[in-house]
Amino acid sequence: MLRRTRRVALRRLRVSDPIETVDVVVVGLGPAGSRAAAAAARAGLRVVALERRREAGRPVQCAELVPLLLDQELPGLGAVTAQPIGRMQTFIEDAPPDETCPFPGRMLDRAAFDRHLAAEAAACGAECRFSTAVLAITREGDVLTSSGTLRPRVLIGADGPASRVGAAIGQTNHELVDARQVGVTLPADHDATDIFLAARYPGGYAWLFPKGGQANLGVGVDRSARGTLPELLAALQARLTAAGRIGAPVGALPGGATRVGGLLPAVGSLGAVQVLLAGDAAGLTHPVSGAGIAAAVQSGDRAGQAAAAWLGGHDAAPGDYADELADLFGASLARGLRRRRALREDAAGGAPSATALRRSWIAYSEYWAEDAP
Repeated sequence: MLRRTRRVALRRLRVSDPIETVDVVVVGLGPAGSRAAAAAARAGLRVVALERRREAGRPVQCAELVPLLLDQELPGLGAVTAQPIGRMQTFIEDAPPDETCPFPGRMLDRAAFDRHLAAEAAACGAECRFSTAVLAITREGDVLTSSGTLRPRVLIGADGPASRVGAAIGQTNHELVDARQVGVTLPADHDATDIFLAARYPGGYAWLFPKGGQANLGVGVDRSARGTLPELLAALQARLTAAGRIGAPVGALPGGATRVGGLLPAVGSLGAVQVLLAGDAAGLTHPVSGAGIAAAVQSGDRAGQAAAAWLGGHDAAPGDYADELADLFGASLARGLRRRRALREDAAGGAPSATALRRSWIAYSEYWAEDAP
């Protein structure tokens, strides 16, 4: 029924709707899209940003942790911070935790964070259209939406891991991790992010990230093992409840798929339309940790600037943008991909060893060692 409805909508839009011409269309109003829209609008361009959801930030589909270094890109995050983080505890199988301190970060109120960035984009002059789904993108770069057809000069894809814009230029990551989360109460204050590495979480890990008196408890695994997620999350919840680490559940949180295949070519074209990808759409999710908010903010800002520069006559701007993404994120993503694939190879011969698990995680020196496979 959904496909039929979409086909009918596409026929109606093609036949009867006028085409609206704009400088920049941004698809997605998460952190990458909002920052791209703000940067392009600040340069004086007519920017339309599209978001299929009714409001920015909901439903929340991430664990909400960001590094403290994000303050350099976005000062004043205190208003959308649920709790500061000072350290990380990493549990390998059932051993006592290894502590990494300091490991400074912030637990965001992600919904408030996304709303803040979208409001900033609107204040800069971007037209933010919510409840507007992208139905198709033509070979010429026209964007067919649930409310009309847009013809941009630049199209920025900030529409997440299953990016429709990325697919339009042939760029899609195919390595997937699936996750499930639940909100729980915390009986005591906790200032660490807890990471659980174990053979029972193939290609992923489990986490307990505190948010004041509550926490996000979740599990992520390779797509091939996603059928085990309910059982794995229930077992972790029961174990931590029995240990007195967590209290009652406060509701399920949306999970979903994360693409962890590494950096994609972030520049393309559709006819005369210049296309740029940012955030998860550009493959900037870290292959091991799944972190992506900071990279989304940085890449979105630079994508908006690149769009403005290209429209201002700087022909090399898209290539410069791709080079900057490679400089900023390429080495980190490549290392993460190597570690992820090495762990998969180790697990192919049986349960991965504690040594292999240590080598696969960012808190350990073995992860950063150049001689590690």
